[in-house]
Amino acid sequence: MEDASKPPLLAVLIDADNVSAKYAEAMFDEIASLGEASIRRIYGDFSGGGAQGWTKDKLASLAIVPHQQFANTTGKNASDIALVIDAMDILHSGRFAGFVLISSDSDFTRLASRIREQGVDVFGIGMRKTPAAFVKACKRFIYVENLISEPSKSKPKPKPQKEDASDLAPAPLEDPTKLVTRAMDAIDQDDEWFTLGQIGQYISAATPDFDTRSYGKRKLSDLISSLKVFETKRGEGNQILVRRLD
Repeated sequence: MEDASKPPLLAVLIDADNVSAKYAEAMFDEIASLGEASIRRIYGDFSGGGAQGWTKDKLASLAIVPHQQFANTTGKNASDIALVIDAMDILHSGRFAGFVLISSDSDFTRLASRIREQGVDVFGIGMRKTPAAFVKACKRFIYVENLISEPSKSKPKPKPQKEDASDLAPAPLEDPTKLVTRAMDAIDQDDEWFTLGQIGQYISAATPDFDTRSYGKRKLSDLISSLKVFETKRGEGNQILVRRLD
């Protein structure tokens, strides 16, 4: 019988060709908030001193096991295939509650979808340039830029979404007011006051790459408080309640 008090076991699989090692410590700090990184593997060609800065010392310091794929066998494709094969073996072991796929490559979109079809969580970590298709295939997607940069004091302007935008293009930063409003519309209740937890749960499920740090805020409550179209107050149990201002 599993101990419910223990953090969920995670398999962390890293595509060395697509994420720089300079984010390594920050990524594993973030992963620690999701569960225990029981498996830590990285795939790439390390014969030239370490792809994207993934040196021997860097790997050893984080207990990451390298899986060498020589470039003379079309390294990038060989690395991708090795990662996918290992992921399926790990999935069928039935021992892990989730996967963390670290890459900005859309080639892992189908892998993420296949793992989730099995009822296992998939968390993605990659650059903001990551194609939307891969982002949407994950339960949650975390941009590495949010892990090491200081929050901006100015709210970024959302980029307009083109009607013919491809799923292979990076997703634009969506207007936070629309995200909150959409969550309220989707939640079936008569009360005009919504709990912050309800709103956050819906947004996270509908928008895998939603992160308050993208808007220069540390918490969802801070973000909503900065939006003038909403009012907040403390309810029972000190929970935060939110409503629209007409």
